[in-house]
Amino acid sequence: MRAYLLVIAIALSLAGCQSAGSGSSSNSLTVPSLAYAEARAISDSRYAGIIVDAKSGDVLYSENADSRRFPASLAKMMTLYLLFEEIEAGRLSRSTPLAVSRNAARQPPSKFGVKAGGTISVADSIKAIAVRSANDVSVVVAEAIAGSEEAFARRMTQKGRVLGLRSTTFKNASGLPDRGMTTTARDMATLARALKRDFPRQSRVFSTKSFSRNGLRYSSTNRLLGKVPGMDGMKTGYTRASGYNLAASVRRRGRHIIIVVMGEKSGKARDGHVAALAAEYAPGGLFAYR
Repeated sequence: MRAYLLVIAIALSLAGCQSAGSGSSSNSLTVPSLAYAEARAISDSRYAGIIVDAKSGDVLYSENADSRRFPASLAKMMTLYLLFEEIEAGRLSRSTPLAVSRNAARQPPSKFGVKAGGTISVADSIKAIAVRSANDVSVVVAEAIAGSEEAFARRMTQKGRVLGLRSTTFKNASGLPDRGMTTTARDMATLARALKRDFPRQSRVFSTKSFSRNGLRYSSTNRLLGKVPGMDGMKTGYTRASGYNLAASVRRRGRHIIIVVMGEKSGKARDGHVAALAAEYAPGGLFAYR
């Protein structure tokens, strides 16, 4: 029965997205509320979600939004926040080469495959982290900014407190498993909102569907880009302990919302759930607590 509900939720939500993306305007995206209801029905106690208005910060929907979760690669949003700060402060430029250490190069997948002793530019580092969720490049950035990943993780946590992430502790730059690194859906929405607010130009990288480097093409881990009208990023994440996570930014008809879904059982369930929530709460849908 749960599998049947999942099929309905994904089919309804993505069918609506595809029809809107094939010539119709976003006004015609009318995924039924059934998709939202079924998406919730397939979730269990591991699931956490929240939707906030990106401009005001008002909460439009929440479920288990303050329960402790593992961020997985959603942690990379903070890695990029700190990197964007370095660029804005003039301490780094997009052309600055960053050294690749042995420690960075030996990180497990997903990775970009940078070689120890080599370099990667800041510009390519941003794309590798935002688009391909590269663990090795995340460590490259951490070491370049703070000298070590441990020191960088402390800076991540400190910056999180400044931004209002009250329940988040970072232990590394990539989101690889660490029992001490926990967060909440609410905190991840706060971080996603801060990225869009504080770095509107830099954060456009999250909408990149693919890019090329050294003759190789890399595609985004966010499979909803181009399928959900108005979605302009942001970040996926997965570990066995965290489940499937996604922080998403959606803009339609003058409204901008941030959706965070954490702890789904599969990538399809996560994507279908986010698509259904976007259809329900984006302009033209219902903006109310559920």
